[in-house]
Amino acid sequence: MLNTIIKGIDFLVEKQGQLTSFLIVPLLFIVLYEVLMRYAFNAPTVWGFEATAFFYGMHYMLGLSYMEHAQGHVRVDIVTSRLPAKVQAAIMIAGYLLIFMPVYGLMTWGAIKFAHTATITNELNSTSWAPRIWPYKIVMALSFLLLVVQGLSTMLKSVKTLTEKSAT
Repeated sequence: MLNTIIKGIDFLVEKQGQLTSFLIVPLLFIVLYEVLMRYAFNAPTVWGFEATAFFYGMHYMLGLSYMEHAQGHVRVDIVTSRLPAKVQAAIMIAGYLLIFMPVYGLMTWGAIKFAHTATITNELNSTSWAPRIWPYKIVMALSFLLLVVQGLSTMLKSVKTLTEKSAT
């Protein structure tokens, strides 16, 4: 059962991460178009900078859960890396229960509330371009939710390590 949950979450986040990597393509075209218009024709766009920020922000936020899956986030494990696997697992579980889950759980809840409010009010960004901002807030909420789900998978891997019988 534990393996099925872990594999399911990891599969979901891995596929989401692979799809998210393609956000770099429209980002590249927007930047190239903006640079061309600005420097070749002296006609910068009203929307180019903001669209770049939105696409980069989505790429970054959706990449959080994938980096958690790939264990790519910065960790300071100078001491813990020298401890036995079961002690490392216990420390990891404590860290996820006491810090990771509460912090990112609250951030997810807050992002969902912001996304909901932005959606029902059809919120626009306060710039001259004034695009709808709610789709980006939904992506932010989804990103935090995926991070929490992947954090659960990471924690469950530690639970599995802690509960396995040693092969001694």
